[in-house]
Amino acid sequence: MSNTIKNRIEFENIYVAHYSRMKRFAQEYVIREEDAENIVQDVFLDLWEQNFLLLTHTNLFAYLFTTLKNRCIDFLRHKTIVQNTAQKLQDDYTKALQMKFQSLEAFDEQLFSEPDIETVIQNAIESLPEKCREIFVLNKIEGKKQKTIAQELNISINTVENQMAIAYKKLKEILKDHIPLLIFLLA
Repeated sequence: MSNTIKNRIEFENIYVAHYSRMKRFAQEYVIREEDAENIVQDVFLDLWEQNFLLLTHTNLFAYLFTTLKNRCIDFLRHKTIVQNTAQKLQDDYTKALQMKFQSLEAFDEQLFSEPDIETVIQNAIESLPEKCREIFVLNKIEGKKQKTIAQELNISINTVENQMAIAYKKLKEILKDHIPLLIFLLA
């Protein structure tokens, strides 16, 4: 009988003799059966890849369960980090939602009353320099792309971008007391 066949038979015997006990042990700590199975499979894969070299110098049972214990510890460390990160992200998201909710609740509905909102927006846009106002209206009110505006006005895309930056800066200053309106207008 060749060494390879002998090794495979020996490996299968070790696998059959220890798999279910190792899986129960792992599942006790990692909880999910699927995770326990994966960990035990990894331990056996390591054993197979090492061609039993360690087994001539070690106690097989001690080797398998020490390796299994260490794999379970690594798995639990990883899961703990993932869970903590997910919890932090969820907490941050919940805080952001609460802030948005409170902001909307506190929002002054009078700000958007028909005549006032149009007047505020119109006055803010009218206060922009002429070229800046024209580019802003073409982009934000008419919905044209900056490239199209540059072509229509026979100016560079850089000029359009610079004029939009000026418009944003000036409108931000003018509408600073109307932040929700500013967000609505510039979105």
